[in-house]
This record gives sequence, C-alpha cells and structure tokens, in this order.
Amino acid sequence: MVLELKLGDVVRLKKPHPCGGYQWQVTRLGADIGLKCLTCQHRVLLPRSILERRIKEFISRGKV
Repeated sequence: MVLELKLGDVVRLKKPHPCGGYQWQVTRLGADIGLKCLTCQHRVLLPRSILERRIKEFISRGKV
C-alpha cells in the first residue's frame, strides 16, 4: 500500500539529520520524494520505498 504524501507535508523521521533536525518538508513527489530539512534547509531526494519506512509521524499535512 502506498503512503499518501502531499506537497507541503511536514514529517518526522526516525533518525535525525546530521544537523540535529528531525522535521522535513515534502517538496517533490514522484518515484523519488524531495525533502527539505527545516533546521538547516538542506535538500535531499529519497526513493519512495525507503522514505515510507523512515517516516515516524506526520507533524502537519499539506494543502493539496
């Protein structure tokens, strides 16, 4: 089952980013999901299958 993600979602991942931040904003959807760290503004692309395993919780949901 595919996890429903929307642009603008803020998610908490299981492990912290090296800067210490846990919160990420979804900036791109598709086979690869674009994320932006809300602490240091670093951007990464993760395959959807890996991201679905790493999400711990949704902090807030996007508009769309």
